[in-house]
Amino acid sequence: MTGPRSTRRSGAQLIWEVLLSEGVDVVFGYPGGAIMPAYDTILQYPIRHVLVRHEQGAAHMADGYARASGKVGVAVATSGPGATNLVTGIATAMLDSSPIVCITGQVSSKFIGTDAFQEVDITGVTLPITKHNYLVTDVDELGPTLKEAFYVARSGRPGPVLVDITKDVQQAMTEWVDDGSPVRLPGYRPRHALHEDTLQRAIELIDAAERPLILAGHGIVRAEASAELRAFVEKTGIPVGSTLLGLGGFPATHPLSLGMMGMHGEAWVNHAVQEADLLIALGMRFDDRVTGRLDTYAPGAKKIHVEIDPSEINKNVKADVPIVGDVREVLRALLPRVQKRTRGPWVARIEESKGHSAVRDIKHLPHDGRLFAAHVMHDLWRLTEGKALIVSDVGQHQMWEAQYYKHDHPRGLVTSGGLGTMGFSLPAAIGAAFARKDDEIWVVVGDGGFQMTACELATCAQEGIKVNVAIIDNGYLGMVRQWQEFFYDGRYSATPLKSPDFVKLAEAHGLAARRVETREQIADAVAWARNTPGTCVIDFRVEQEDAVYPMVPAGAALHDMIRRPAHSPIVETSEDP
Repeated sequence: MTGPRSTRRSGAQLIWEVLLSEGVDVVFGYPGGAIMPAYDTILQYPIRHVLVRHEQGAAHMADGYARASGKVGVAVATSGPGATNLVTGIATAMLDSSPIVCITGQVSSKFIGTDAFQEVDITGVTLPITKHNYLVTDVDELGPTLKEAFYVARSGRPGPVLVDITKDVQQAMTEWVDDGSPVRLPGYRPRHALHEDTLQRAIELIDAAERPLILAGHGIVRAEASAELRAFVEKTGIPVGSTLLGLGGFPATHPLSLGMMGMHGEAWVNHAVQEADLLIALGMRFDDRVTGRLDTYAPGAKKIHVEIDPSEINKNVKADVPIVGDVREVLRALLPRVQKRTRGPWVARIEESKGHSAVRDIKHLPHDGRLFAAHVMHDLWRLTEGKALIVSDVGQHQMWEAQYYKHDHPRGLVTSGGLGTMGFSLPAAIGAAFARKDDEIWVVVGDGGFQMTACELATCAQEGIKVNVAIIDNGYLGMVRQWQEFFYDGRYSATPLKSPDFVKLAEAHGLAARRVETREQIADAVAWARNTPGTCVIDFRVEQEDAVYPMVPAGAALHDMIRRPAHSPIVETSEDP
């Protein structure tokens, strides 16, 4: 808006006017009775509506849009089952700090509390999994509430916000002035001042450390702090390990990039964590998949923890120097004051610890006609030159993608980390496609997760979306099967998975599809998908009982990893692929 506007309009109209003022040009949703007034008026506004096939898909699409763009994604649903179907997607966004606004219709105010048709207390349901939520029963409160929702979603540590709007509010008339003034909420302080004494203590620890390590988390990507991190690393000579969601925040091909840490992280990164004398945690929360057993975690290291959310400080790992603030601002404050160093002996020690695992020689591996998921991930990285936006689902393929596709750019990987939501990838990729219209987008998904939201292929077809879907099809719920192999004596309970013919399924939606069964077919199939208009599906029939290595068992120390057996057909060598 260019200035104050005061015209009488309905609450339904006001919804779209506020969204336009917040820069929204696309929403993902599914209509129903309690949200029909809003759907009737959207036709008056230049906002594209994407009709999903399930409301869970709407939340994931809004989430994928937000992660790919850095903007707020929007999902819309009706009351009752429409609203409750959003819950998994909202929780996914909450655990990964993704800014989305979910707008739900609610039964008319006079029916609230009567168990009316399709009445559910969705604000009560979502209270633990939203950053904040609202129930709007007064049309005069609608405009300010929606403005607050966007402000809360994007500020500080981002997260999902739900606005539940009764049907009579959508139908009522109001006169509201948006004067463009910033939102101010008493008691909500998303920005934190940096304290000189805290910064000085951090500088002293950094300058004195001989074996320091940076742990780069999702906050680097969210804060758009990649350039600052690179400058800090190149001045201090400190190597970088990344969390799953932090991948791409620091270039994977940089000499000081060590790769992913944690349960399925690189062995040398986990060993470096355990041997470090200083950990500098940037925008990460020390979750259990990163730390392993807490009482044995980095026993000789001091910890500097930079985090925008004060509730994460000292929650899992005690910080010697806690810094509450935006990670980009903190790096900018530290950069001119830290000593310039190379830390050659420490870097050389980590390089030596890699041994024959320095680079997995997947390209030249004799595969005896079998197709491994590692082949697919490595070749996809090579063929796309590492420039594609990868949206990965949850399971073994997610870890193989993190290990074999080298991400050099922020927002190059979108995946569900905290909640681990199977079915996330296809709808999230659709959302990402609206955010990054000119980018190449690949979905990496298992045969189990794909079937959870495969209905969104119809959305791809109807909306004309171009994404490429790589199904890593091993006939099992792979990660659960791996745990059963390792810890339950190979008893495969409820993990063998019968799937439909994915090629025919895609073709039934009017989409192009292929099947790949050997290593030699990968390059041609990838080139075909890249050059074919519209969404393409490739069913990669990979080795069924392969496992992700290394693996830190639940409850074990970070250095107590299960390594790939020497007789495994996938070997780890020092030869450059």
